[in-house]
Amino acid sequence: MAYQGKEQSVLQGRSFLKEKDFTPEEFEYFIDLGLHLKALKKQNIPHHYLEGKNIALLFEKTSTRTRSAFTTAAVDLGAHPEFLGKDDIQLNKKESVEDTAKVLGSMFDGIEFRGFKQQTVEDLAKYSGVPVWNGLTDEWHPTQMIADFMTAKETFGHLKGLTLSFVGDGRNNMANSFLVAGSMLGVNIHIVAPKELFPAKEIVDIAQSYADKSGSKIVITDDIDAGVKGSNIVYTDVWVSMGEEDQWAERIKLLQPYQVNMELLHKTQMPDDELIFMHCLPAFHDVSTEYAENIKEQYGLTEMEVTDEVFRSKYARQFEEAENRQHSIKAIMAATLGNLFMPKA
Repeated sequence: MAYQGKEQSVLQGRSFLKEKDFTPEEFEYFIDLGLHLKALKKQNIPHHYLEGKNIALLFEKTSTRTRSAFTTAAVDLGAHPEFLGKDDIQLNKKESVEDTAKVLGSMFDGIEFRGFKQQTVEDLAKYSGVPVWNGLTDEWHPTQMIADFMTAKETFGHLKGLTLSFVGDGRNNMANSFLVAGSMLGVNIHIVAPKELFPAKEIVDIAQSYADKSGSKIVITDDIDAGVKGSNIVYTDVWVSMGEEDQWAERIKLLQPYQVNMELLHKTQMPDDELIFMHCLPAFHDVSTEYAENIKEQYGLTEMEVTDEVFRSKYARQFEEAENRQHSIKAIMAATLGNLFMPKA
C-alpha cells in the first residue's frame, strides 16, 4: 500500500486545503493509506515516517477530535506537535497571515489550521513554504472527508456506487465537501435540505464536473422521502455551525422536519446490512451538555439533528468515524511530508 524509498511522492510537499486540489486517484490514495496506517497501529507496528519533524497546530476554532487526531497522529509518526490556540496567535489581529506564515514556516515542517476563513489557510500555504493542512474552514472540511470515506469503505468494502444522503444544512462546509469528494470517488451524493439551505451553484457545478467522469449521481432536493430513498449512508451535522449561534431560531424552524430519526432511516428502504448512520460530532442527541440544556430552555427541544435512538442504534458509526480521524490525518501528513510515495497506477 504505502512504500518508503528514494522516489519522491507526487504528494510530497503539497498542502491539503480542499478536495479539488487533488485528483480522484490521489484522494482515494489518502483513504487507502489511512486504512493501511490504521492496520499498522492495531498491530503495534511502528511507522515513524515523520521522525524529527515539528508540526504547528493553529486553532482559531476549538475542537476535540481535530486537535486530538492531529496530536496523536503526529506523535505516532514520530513528529512533535505544538498547539497554538486563538489566544496564542495574532492572525489578522496584530500580525498579518503572511508574516505569521513566514515565521512559522521557518520553525516548523508543517502547519495545521482550523478556523473561519478559507483564505487564511490558503495564505498560510502560499507564504509559509511548508505543507499546510486544513483542519476546517467555513467553506471546506477536507480532512473529515478522508475519515468519513475510510469508515464507509471499512463498512461496505468499496466506495464507488454507494449513495450518501447528507440531511440538514446543505450550504455548510460538510455539504460542500461531500458534494465534491463524493463525486470524485463515484459515490452518489444526495443533499436533502430545505430550499433556503441548498448548496451554492458554483459548488454543485464543481461536483458535477467530477460526477460526469466518475458516474456519480447528484441529487439536491427538499423532498425527504425521495432524497433518502436507496441511501447506504445517512449523514447529518449540527444545525448551527460555530460562529452562527444567532441563527438557532431560524434553523430550528427550517430543519426540524429534517431531523434524522428512525422514521427517516426507514424511508431509505434499505436492508439493515446496507445502511449506516454517520455524524462528524459533536451531536445534539440529548440534553447531557450545557449547550443542549440552553437550547432546551429556549426552544423546548431535547433532541435536534439526530434522535438519541438513532445515535445509539445498530446503524450508528459515528465513533468508528471519530477514531478514523486520527488515521486519516496520519495519512495526510505522512503522504505530504514524509518519505512515502504513491504507487503508479
